[in-house]
Amino acid sequence: MEYTFTLKFKLAESDSDRDAVVERLGAAGCTDALVGTGVSGLLALEFAREATSAQAALVSALQDVRAALPDALLVEAGPDLVGLTDAADLLGVSRQNMRKYLTSYPDAFPAPVHAGAGSIWHLASILQFLMQRGHDLTAPLVEVSEAAMQFNLAKEAPLMDRYGEQLRSLLGGHVA
Repeated sequence: MEYTFTLKFKLAESDSDRDAVVERLGAAGCTDALVGTGVSGLLALEFAREATSAQAALVSALQDVRAALPDALLVEAGPDLVGLTDAADLLGVSRQNMRKYLTSYPDAFPAPVHAGAGSIWHLASILQFLMQRGHDLTAPLVEVSEAAMQFNLAKEAPLMDRYGEQLRSLLGGHVA
């Protein structure tokens, strides 16, 4: 199955030659990715990768990037963190349609990761909510959003080491 996803990286200072970076990515097997180098020091790769699972697709892509750019730091895997407009675009519906779900099901709609003028959610949580309401969603999108969320959570996990146990005990079952 083909999985479409994005991996964003912060490049090391030694990787400032964009053409050389693109050449190394191609040589390492990232020929199935569109490469974005528009922001200095950052790299975005939009993959369309064949694999047996979304997890396998993301892992193999990350391995290929690591082979080419061992000092690059993963910033974000996507699609994961989305606003209502982003979610609507991915699902092919209007933002108003997504907002209707948010306002019509305030107790059931997933809690945002960040609430405010620009609230964001894990796409996997929104997709799960929609599937529970009978929406037939494409398996690749559901799988890749869940895998991307796991990558992002795993990337942030080391930050929990200092306060992790204390926070887990305080949050208990109250995590949204």
